[in-house]
Amino acid sequence: MHKVVTGLSIASIVFCGAIFGFFYAWVCSTMWGLDQADPRVAIAAMQAMNASVRNAVFFPAFFLTPVVLGLTAAMAWFSGHKASAFWFCGAAVVYLLFGLSLTLTANVPMNEALAATAVPDDIHAAQTIWQDYSGQWQIWNQARTIASGIALTLAGVGLARLRSTVSGICDRA
Repeated sequence: MHKVVTGLSIASIVFCGAIFGFFYAWVCSTMWGLDQADPRVAIAAMQAMNASVRNAVFFPAFFLTPVVLGLTAAMAWFSGHKASAFWFCGAAVVYLLFGLSLTLTANVPMNEALAATAVPDDIHAAQTIWQDYSGQWQIWNQARTIASGIALTLAGVGLARLRSTVSGICDRA
């Protein structure tokens, strides 16, 4: 049972790290780059990126992270690693509420509205559209990035607690 919990713990770290890294890249490079581009190009590029992100590579990190974290918490709990389970459960809740749910209620509707917008030929009209979109979108992206980072940290604490519990058992044996 311990090997299963350890394996799930590592999977939890990988899943949290993947989604945190995805959101973080938007914070520190993608959106800054788009903000520097011609707004017509920025709108078209964001529309293309939002359309392409719905794929089998993105799906596991985005949708299955809380599942993996919850499964890890349950397996840790039932194998007697209650402190570790607490941290993994916390990570699942944080990501579910402030990563996944926030994305579905804030970023996705904004993306869908932008997708329905024709890229204007007029640069000033495009600038207005992009400024209205980018600033708000980035606020919500920063929130989900922070939440994902917190979930990753909580999962890391869960793994550390698991390791210290196992080490303590081995030291007493």
